[in-house]
Amino acid sequence: MKFVSTRNLVALVAVSCISLVVLLLIGKDAPAAVAKLVASSGFVILAVHVGGLRSNYGRIILLGLTFSWFGDAALIGETRSLFLLGLVAFLFAHIAYIAAFVVLGISVKWVLVAAMPIALIAVAVSFWLAPYVPQELVMPVRIYTAVISLMVISAFGTRGGGATILVVAGAVMFFLSDLSVAALRLAQTDLPTYILGLPLYYAGQVCLALSPSQSRSH
Repeated sequence: MKFVSTRNLVALVAVSCISLVVLLLIGKDAPAAVAKLVASSGFVILAVHVGGLRSNYGRIILLGLTFSWFGDAALIGETRSLFLLGLVAFLFAHIAYIAAFVVLGISVKWVLVAAMPIALIAVAVSFWLAPYVPQELVMPVRIYTAVISLMVISAFGTRGGGATILVVAGAVMFFLSDLSVAALRLAQTDLPTYILGLPLYYAGQVCLALSPSQSRSH
């Protein structure tokens, strides 16, 4: 079908994301949930469209995107149990991304260079969140912070191995978007951090969804 193109799928994710932000701002939760699932479905379909099933790297990225879809669905709810479910889904997404980056090829030198600053950021984030995290979520949040930090470090490692910049861009934007989720859900800031967080998240996922098309076959 001619209307199913890379450009149109990226546009679908972008328009759905913008709609999601606007709908959340005006308090339309049900339409916002629909917009969120459309946007998330868009990046999964995009990965398939650009050839994500044709390589081991692409298939693992697609697995990560699928876990992310389930995480997005879980976070539509407001309960603590759904938040934990979403956290677990995204944890598996990050593990899948790390596995994909390893398959793609990682430069140890680049990993070592990236490890220190990202670890320092992770420690700072952990100290910032500490007063706000309920006792039963302390360990899950710490594990999640460690895994997403490792995901970003691994992404920089792939760049040293000659991978597309889309991998690093996607990982960094995903990391930044998670900070906005933490601020909103855990620190409960008055500022609706999703205004920046959601565009960063969907842009990051689009970059990762597109990355198999720009990567050597693995």
